[in-house]
Amino acid sequence: MKMYVMIAEDERLGREELSYLLEQEEDVSLCPSAENGEQLIQLYHEYKPAVLFLDIHMPGLTGLEVAETLRNEEGDEPVIVFTTAYDTYAVQAFDLQATDYLLKPFDKARFDTAMKRVREELQKKQQKKRKIDKLIISTDNKMVVVDPLQIGYAVREGRQLLLHMLSNEVIETKMNLKELEEKLAAFPFYRPHRSYLVNLDAIEEITPWFNGAYNIVIKDKNKSQVPMSRTVAKEFFDVLQGLN
Repeated sequence: MKMYVMIAEDERLGREELSYLLEQEEDVSLCPSAENGEQLIQLYHEYKPAVLFLDIHMPGLTGLEVAETLRNEEGDEPVIVFTTAYDTYAVQAFDLQATDYLLKPFDKARFDTAMKRVREELQKKQQKKRKIDKLIISTDNKMVVVDPLQIGYAVREGRQLLLHMLSNEVIETKMNLKELEEKLAAFPFYRPHRSYLVNLDAIEEITPWFNGAYNIVIKDKNKSQVPMSRTVAKEFFDVLQGLN
Protein backbone atom coordinates (compact mmCIF):
# COMPACT_ATOMS: atom_id res chain seq x y z
CA MET A 1 0.00 0.00 0.00
CA LYS A 2 1.11 3.55 -0.65
CA MET A 3 2.43 5.62 2.23
CA TYR A 4 1.76 9.33 1.95
CA VAL A 5 4.83 11.37 2.90
CA MET A 6 5.29 15.11 3.46
CA ILE A 7 8.55 17.06 3.72
CA ALA A 8 9.08 20.23 5.74
CA GLU A 9 12.38 21.87 4.80
CA ASP A 10 13.15 25.58 4.41
CA GLU A 11 16.15 25.07 2.10
CA ARG A 12 15.33 24.33 -1.54
CA LEU A 13 18.32 22.03 -2.07
CA GLY A 14 17.40 20.05 1.03
CA ARG A 15 13.82 19.61 -0.19
CA GLU A 16 15.00 18.53 -3.62
CA GLU A 17 17.53 16.03 -2.25
CA LEU A 18 15.03 14.43 0.11
CA SER A 19 12.30 14.44 -2.55
CA TYR A 20 14.64 12.64 -4.94
CA LEU A 21 15.42 9.93 -2.39
CA LEU A 22 11.75 9.43 -1.54
CA GLU A 23 10.70 9.32 -5.19
CA GLN A 24 12.89 6.23 -5.65
CA GLU A 25 10.73 4.35 -3.12
CA GLU A 26 7.94 2.49 -4.94
CA ASP A 27 5.54 2.58 -2.00
CA VAL A 28 5.88 6.34 -1.38
CA SER A 29 3.47 8.99 -2.61
CA LEU A 30 4.79 12.51 -2.01
CA CYS A 31 2.44 15.22 -0.81
CA PRO A 32 3.24 18.92 -1.40
CA SER A 33 6.24 20.09 0.63
CA ALA A 34 6.32 22.86 3.23
CA GLU A 35 8.97 25.55 3.66
CA ASN A 36 8.22 26.36 7.30
CA GLY A 37 6.40 25.01 10.34
CA GLU A 38 3.21 27.02 9.93
CA GLN A 39 2.83 25.93 6.31
CA LEU A 40 3.51 22.33 7.30
CA ILE A 41 0.66 22.31 9.84
CA GLN A 42 -1.72 23.76 7.25
CA LEU A 43 -0.72 21.22 4.59
CA TYR A 44 -0.78 18.37 7.11
CA HIS A 45 -4.42 19.05 7.96
CA GLU A 46 -5.26 19.16 4.26
CA TYR A 47 -3.44 16.00 3.12
CA LYS A 48 -3.11 13.95 6.35
CA PRO A 49 0.16 12.20 5.39
CA ALA A 50 1.17 9.13 7.37
CA VAL A 51 4.85 10.16 7.47
CA LEU A 52 6.58 13.51 8.04
CA PHE A 53 10.21 14.39 7.37
CA LEU A 54 10.67 17.46 9.57
CA ASP A 55 13.62 19.82 9.43
CA ILE A 56 14.38 20.89 12.99
CA HIS A 57 15.61 24.38 12.01
CA MET A 58 12.89 26.28 10.15
CA PRO A 59 11.65 29.89 10.26
CA GLY A 60 8.82 30.40 12.73
CA LEU A 61 7.83 27.09 14.29
CA THR A 62 10.71 24.62 14.46
CA GLY A 63 10.31 20.97 13.55
CA LEU A 64 10.33 20.09 17.25
CA GLU A 65 7.52 22.58 17.94
CA VAL A 66 5.50 21.23 15.01
CA ALA A 67 5.87 17.68 16.32
CA GLU A 68 4.75 18.76 19.79
CA THR A 69 1.72 20.55 18.29
CA LEU A 70 0.65 17.50 16.29
CA ARG A 71 1.10 15.21 19.30
CA ASN A 72 -1.47 17.27 21.20
CA GLU A 73 -4.10 16.95 18.46
CA GLU A 74 -6.76 14.26 18.30
CA GLY A 75 -6.48 11.43 15.81
CA ASP A 76 -3.59 9.36 14.53
CA GLU A 77 -0.14 10.80 15.03
CA PRO A 78 2.10 10.75 11.95
CA VAL A 79 5.34 8.82 11.88
CA ILE A 80 8.08 11.46 12.18
CA VAL A 81 11.67 11.50 10.96
CA PHE A 82 13.61 14.61 11.95
CA THR A 83 16.28 16.06 9.66
CA THR A 84 19.04 18.48 10.66
CA ALA A 85 22.65 19.43 10.06
CA TYR A 86 23.37 19.07 13.78
CA ASP A 87 23.32 16.05 16.08
CA THR A 88 22.70 18.03 19.27
CA TYR A 89 18.91 17.61 19.09
CA ALA A 90 18.79 13.81 19.02
CA VAL A 91 17.59 13.47 22.62
CA GLN A 92 14.80 16.02 22.13
CA ALA A 93 13.78 14.30 18.91
CA PHE A 94 13.41 10.89 20.52
CA ASP A 95 11.65 12.44 23.52
CA LEU A 96 8.98 13.41 20.98
CA GLN A 97 8.80 9.74 19.90
CA ALA A 98 10.48 10.33 16.56
CA THR A 99 11.00 7.18 14.53
CA ASP A 100 14.42 8.33 13.32
CA TYR A 101 16.81 11.25 13.00
CA LEU A 102 18.70 11.99 9.76
CA LEU A 103 21.77 14.19 9.51
CA LYS A 104 22.46 16.38 6.48
CA PRO A 105 23.84 15.86 3.93
CA PHE A 106 21.75 12.73 3.57
CA ASP A 107 23.52 9.40 3.26
CA LYS A 108 21.68 6.84 1.10
CA ALA A 109 22.44 3.89 3.38
CA ARG A 110 21.32 5.85 6.44
CA PHE A 111 18.19 6.98 4.58
CA ASP A 112 17.39 3.34 3.74
CA THR A 113 17.67 2.47 7.44
CA ALA A 114 15.27 5.29 8.30
CA MET A 115 12.76 4.07 5.72
CA LYS A 116 12.97 0.54 7.11
CA ARG A 117 12.12 1.91 10.56
CA VAL A 118 9.28 3.99 9.11
CA ARG A 119 7.74 0.92 7.47
CA GLU A 120 8.08 -1.09 10.67
CA GLU A 121 6.39 1.67 12.67
CA LEU A 122 3.54 1.94 10.16
CA GLN A 123 3.06 -1.82 10.32
CA LYS A 124 2.84 -1.67 14.12
CA LYS A 125 0.22 1.07 13.89
CA GLN A 126 -1.83 -0.97 11.42
CA GLN A 127 -1.67 -4.07 13.60
CA LYS A 128 -2.89 -2.02 16.53
CA LYS A 129 -5.79 -0.68 14.46
CA ARG A 130 -6.81 -4.20 13.44
CA LYS A 131 -8.01 -4.77 16.99
CA ILE A 132 -10.90 -2.46 16.08
CA ASP A 133 -12.97 -4.71 13.84
CA LYS A 134 -16.08 -2.57 13.36
CA LEU A 135 -16.67 0.65 11.45
CA ILE A 136 -19.35 3.20 12.34
CA ILE A 137 -20.86 4.85 9.26
CA SER A 138 -22.99 7.98 9.56
CA THR A 139 -25.97 8.07 7.18
CA ASP A 140 -28.66 10.74 6.82
CA ASN A 141 -30.69 9.58 9.80
CA LYS A 142 -28.72 6.98 11.75
CA MET A 143 -25.37 5.43 12.58
CA VAL A 144 -24.68 2.05 11.00
CA VAL A 145 -22.17 -0.44 12.43
CA VAL A 146 -20.34 -2.22 9.60
CA ASP A 147 -17.87 -5.09 9.39
CA PRO A 148 -15.16 -3.57 7.13
CA LEU A 149 -14.42 -6.90 5.47
CA GLN A 150 -18.05 -7.16 4.35
CA ILE A 151 -17.61 -4.05 2.21
CA GLY A 152 -17.07 -5.15 -1.39
CA TYR A 153 -16.20 -1.71 -2.67
CA ALA A 154 -17.01 1.97 -2.23
CA VAL A 155 -17.70 4.46 -5.00
CA ARG A 156 -18.09 8.22 -5.03
CA GLU A 157 -21.20 9.40 -6.87
CA GLY A 158 -21.62 13.16 -6.76
CA ARG A 159 -21.56 14.25 -3.13
CA GLN A 160 -22.51 10.82 -1.86
CA LEU A 161 -20.28 7.88 -1.06
CA LEU A 162 -21.89 4.50 -1.66
CA LEU A 163 -20.68 1.44 0.24
CA HIS A 164 -21.56 -1.70 -1.71
CA MET A 165 -21.67 -4.59 0.73
CA LEU A 166 -21.02 -8.20 -0.27
CA SER A 167 -24.64 -8.89 0.71
CA ASN A 168 -25.65 -6.42 -2.06
CA GLU A 169 -26.87 -3.88 0.51
CA VAL A 170 -25.86 -0.31 -0.38
CA ILE A 171 -25.12 2.20 2.38
CA GLU A 172 -25.05 5.92 1.57
CA THR A 173 -22.87 8.29 3.55
CA LYS A 174 -21.60 11.86 3.21
CA MET A 175 -18.13 10.74 4.27
CA ASN A 176 -15.64 11.33 1.46
CA LEU A 177 -13.51 8.60 -0.09
CA LYS A 178 -10.27 9.78 1.50
CA GLU A 179 -11.86 9.72 4.97
CA LEU A 180 -13.08 6.18 4.40
CA GLU A 181 -9.66 5.12 3.12
CA GLU A 182 -8.05 6.47 6.29
CA LYS A 183 -10.56 4.64 8.51
CA LEU A 184 -9.82 1.41 6.64
CA ALA A 185 -6.04 1.84 6.68
CA ALA A 186 -5.60 -1.30 8.79
CA PHE A 187 -7.60 -3.41 6.36
CA PRO A 188 -6.76 -4.65 2.84
CA PHE A 189 -8.35 -1.88 0.77
CA TYR A 190 -6.92 -0.19 -2.31
CA ARG A 191 -7.91 2.64 -4.67
CA PRO A 192 -7.72 1.26 -8.24
CA HIS A 193 -9.43 4.39 -9.54
CA ARG A 194 -9.85 7.89 -8.13
CA SER A 195 -13.57 7.28 -7.49
CA TYR A 196 -13.33 3.73 -6.10
CA LEU A 197 -11.99 1.92 -3.05
CA VAL A 198 -11.99 -1.88 -3.26
CA ASN A 199 -11.68 -4.66 -0.68
CA LEU A 200 -8.77 -6.79 -1.92
CA ASP A 201 -10.15 -9.84 -0.11
CA ALA A 202 -13.43 -9.47 -2.02
CA ILE A 203 -11.90 -9.77 -5.50
CA GLU A 204 -13.01 -12.79 -7.51
CA GLU A 205 -11.14 -12.09 -10.73
CA ILE A 206 -9.49 -9.37 -12.80
CA THR A 207 -10.20 -9.07 -16.51
CA PRO A 208 -8.38 -6.96 -19.13
CA TRP A 209 -10.38 -4.09 -20.55
CA PHE A 210 -8.60 -1.83 -23.07
CA ASN A 211 -5.48 0.35 -23.30
CA GLY A 212 -3.91 -1.40 -20.32
CA ALA A 213 -6.92 -0.88 -18.04
CA TYR A 214 -8.74 -3.68 -16.19
CA ASN A 215 -12.06 -4.54 -14.58
CA ILE A 216 -12.09 -5.98 -11.07
CA VAL A 217 -14.90 -8.47 -10.45
CA ILE A 218 -16.23 -8.48 -6.88
CA LYS A 219 -17.47 -11.58 -5.01
CA ASP A 220 -20.98 -10.22 -4.49
CA LYS A 221 -24.23 -11.62 -5.86
CA ASN A 222 -24.16 -9.27 -8.84
CA LYS A 223 -20.51 -9.92 -9.73
CA SER A 224 -20.05 -6.15 -9.67
CA GLN A 225 -17.22 -4.68 -11.70
CA VAL A 226 -14.84 -1.98 -10.51
CA PRO A 227 -12.61 -0.17 -13.03
CA MET A 228 -8.85 -0.09 -12.57
CA SER A 229 -6.92 2.60 -14.41
CA ARG A 230 -3.79 1.56 -16.27
CA THR A 231 -1.69 4.09 -14.31
CA VAL A 232 -2.04 2.04 -11.11
CA ALA A 233 -2.10 -1.45 -12.65
CA LYS A 234 1.52 -2.36 -11.88
CA GLU A 235 1.31 -1.12 -8.31
CA PHE A 236 -2.03 -2.89 -7.84
CA PHE A 237 -0.65 -6.27 -8.90
CA ASP A 238 2.44 -5.71 -6.73
CA VAL A 239 0.16 -5.08 -3.75
CA LEU A 240 -1.86 -8.22 -4.47
CA GLN A 241 1.29 -10.31 -4.72
CA GLY A 242 2.48 -8.84 -1.43
CA LEU A 243 -0.68 -10.13 0.27
CA ASN A 244 -0.06 -13.70 -0.84
